[in-house]
Amino acid sequence: TLKQEDIRINGHAIECRINAEDPETFMPSPGRIERFHSPGGPGVRVDTHIYGGYTVPPYYDSMIGKLITHGEDRRTALARMCGALQEVLVEGIKTNVPLQRDIMNDEAFQRGGANIHYLEKKLGL
Repeated sequence: TLKQEDIRINGHAIECRINAEDPETFMPSPGRIERFHSPGGPGVRVDTHIYGGYTVPPYYDSMIGKLITHGEDRRTALARMCGALQEVLVEGIKTNVPLQRDIMNDEAFQRGGANIHYLEKKLGL
């Protein structure tokens, strides 16, 4: 049995939830995925059920995948996430990938001072 004192912190991880939605309006974007390319490499993990030819139904949870990166520190995990977000490709529907790219490249986010109001402030909501 694992105890709390047996658990050791090992590096830093960042997760981006990929949603089938318009990144400007946050409205759902159901439809057929024409092409899909999953990123990869050291410290990159993708959990998804989609593939080229998959149809995202109109009545669903908009999350179509999780993109997770890990590194020995925040800077490394962030660099891996920026690379993975450049590599991921979902054609045929709108996703929040462009917004995720923008967030990961934002200096305020990179400094690590983001809080629960970060996104509404960034988007002017």
